[in-house]
Amino acid sequence: MLLRIRALLAALWAGELLAVALLAAPNAFATLDRAMAGKYVARLFEMDARFALAVGVLLILMERRLHRDGVVGGSAMNPGFWLPLLAIGFTAAGYYALQPMMDAARQGQGSWTFLQLHAVSLVFFGLRTIAVLALAWRVSGPQPR
Repeated sequence: MLLRIRALLAALWAGELLAVALLAAPNAFATLDRAMAGKYVARLFEMDARFALAVGVLLILMERRLHRDGVVGGSAMNPGFWLPLLAIGFTAAGYYALQPMMDAARQGQGSWTFLQLHAVSLVFFGLRTIAVLALAWRVSGPQPR
């Protein structure tokens, strides 16, 4: 049962990231005025960051439990552990570290421009998406009986 829940959570997380990147954010800027779209997307990314931390921690805990119970073999430090941890790290760096810097850059403070920080944030989001897609792919494969 835990294997299926883990696979479902990883798939939901991957779907959420793809929906934000490919649907919600681009359509907000295509249909709303720039200021309103910016506010909407900022709220969207806030919710995404909270969701990422919660799901990432849950997936790590599930992986530890599955390893402890002998359901998944091999090293305790396997991709099922590292991929969500990596995604959490990219979330922390991309949202919680860069967001305050981006707010300051909008007001002309700091040594980096908003565009530079936005580019770095986009790279972190992309790397996080790749890590979560790899995790979803990995845990959706054949499972031990």
